[in-house]
Amino acid sequence: MGTRRTARELALKFLYQTEFNSESPDSELNPFCERANVSQEIQNFTQALVKKLLLHEKEVDELLKKISAHWAPDRMALIDKNILRLGICELLFDSTTPPKVVINEAVEIAKRFGTEESPDFINGILDKILKDSKVVP
Repeated sequence: MGTRRTARELALKFLYQTEFNSESPDSELNPFCERANVSQEIQNFTQALVKKLLLHEKEVDELLKKISAHWAPDRMALIDKNILRLGICELLFDSTTPPKVVINEAVEIAKRFGTEESPDFINGILDKILKDSKVVP
């Protein structure tokens, strides 16, 4: 598994954890990454992803709610919702990874952590966001 996939999975685990018990995700991120026992490169990318999502959280969540009009985010599985949040954030606010790679990574992570339906669901939502946005594939 590549460095960036590992970082994305670590970011997902952090977001999942914060859904249950987090007073201050910003202050918990560094210790979380250090406990993960991964390379500094993975820690750096994980932190960049999470910080970018926290910075754009409101925009990402509003877009997710709008795009998934027939499936409210509060009814989504937490894993799926957080995979989507990371994917949306990377698609819209990080031009370092090609959009098709972002979507593929999200789908692969959904295969590992989600349900049987997760990969298709994740792919459909992120593909719609890509088509509806000004992101260049």
